[in-house]
Amino acid sequence: MATVAFHTLGCKVNHYETEAIWQLFKSEGYERTDFESSADVYVINTCTVTNTGDKKSRQVIRRAIRKNPDAVIAVTGCYAQTSPAEIMAIPGVDIVVGTQDRTKMLGYIEQYKRERQPINGVGNIMKTRVYEELDVPAFTDRTRASLKIQEGCNNFCTFCIIPWARGLMRSRDPKEVIRQAQQLVDAGYKEIVLTGIHTGGYGEDMKDYNLAMLLRDLENQVQGLKRLRISSIEASQITDDVIEVLANSEKVVRHLHIPIQSGSDTVLKRMRRKYTMAFFADRLNKLKKALPGLAITSDVIVGFPGETEEEFMDTYNFIKEHKFSELHVFPYSKRTGTPAARMEDQIDEEVKNERVHRLIFLSDQLAKEYASEFEGEVLEVIPEERFEEKPESGLYVGYTDNYLKVVFPANEQMVGEIVKVKITKAGYPYNEGQFVTIVKDGPALKEAVNG
Repeated sequence: MATVAFHTLGCKVNHYETEAIWQLFKSEGYERTDFESSADVYVINTCTVTNTGDKKSRQVIRRAIRKNPDAVIAVTGCYAQTSPAEIMAIPGVDIVVGTQDRTKMLGYIEQYKRERQPINGVGNIMKTRVYEELDVPAFTDRTRASLKIQEGCNNFCTFCIIPWARGLMRSRDPKEVIRQAQQLVDAGYKEIVLTGIHTGGYGEDMKDYNLAMLLRDLENQVQGLKRLRISSIEASQITDDVIEVLANSEKVVRHLHIPIQSGSDTVLKRMRRKYTMAFFADRLNKLKKALPGLAITSDVIVGFPGETEEEFMDTYNFIKEHKFSELHVFPYSKRTGTPAARMEDQIDEEVKNERVHRLIFLSDQLAKEYASEFEGEVLEVIPEERFEEKPESGLYVGYTDNYLKVVFPANEQMVGEIVKVKITKAGYPYNEGQFVTIVKDGPALKEAVNG
């Protein structure tokens, strides 16, 4: 039986698509093996969000070629889409497919075996207007399922290469989204994370359908779904309609990831972001009114070209005032091919790092503050795996609906189930908890856990 091994770099969407590509191989009778062992086919799903993404992708490709020089090496993903010639130039690469036409990969492998000629299957992504259906009935990770609902982005922020790697905005057919959500719930998943390249933009390319309607339909039509999480949403996409759905929903969790990137209007303009801070503040205030206890996490780029100390402090003070619950802080890094990489006034690395540290320190404080609001409360947690730091302790780790990471005594039977846990000690990066009961669809069953 032929074997295939996968390596995925980059974001949740890539991980979703690797699972989808695996389904295609599986249906052709392939067996999946570990990337570190010898396989007949290696599939490397690449990332290009930064120059480092390109470099890491090349390293992994070369590693696969060394593992088994006779194997078929197929490269896909964002770096494959933007720089197919660079990848084809690596001796040993046999097939390159970009961020579409993944369904042709198996055909290309057969063709390569016959003709022994390298195949470049990368097309012009900017011409693609239709969402490519890729089905994932289940994931190798058994607790949280991603569900991809859209592809591409029309924003063209000055720091970002992704529209060139993924093309323009296209939404998945709502019937397909609902069908696949049901399939995931039937496979035992309690939580579904809606994901995409520009997830909150879902429906912008449709006539009479939008994200708010999709959330409603998922809630009403998917039998047995417990939790629905939106992986990321732009402030401009948080319409009053979306806020209303969140306020009334039993399933959509109290956690939103809203990338801010900068809290300074002048920097946002240079980034070509589509909102002002006044608008962003208005959305946050409305959300917090509608959803008490809401966790808001965000991405911030520090040291964007020309960022002054004042502009940085605008970001710092905004985040502090609005009490974000956690930040992902990135020092600006030049992405070749983007307008920002060519801007004057690139910021000195030392200044960038010093600002990054200040924001990370603030993020840690805010995260602790947010968590402390829930000390003593009983929250619902989905245990995901054993607690790595103390593997022998009988402790497991999982997330609450509002994205607090909780460590508590549990057992293997609870993994992937929803359990009630009392937060005994708030903290960051994790909180400590005590198991209360397992949430069953019927009356709650008290299950004693031998601690």
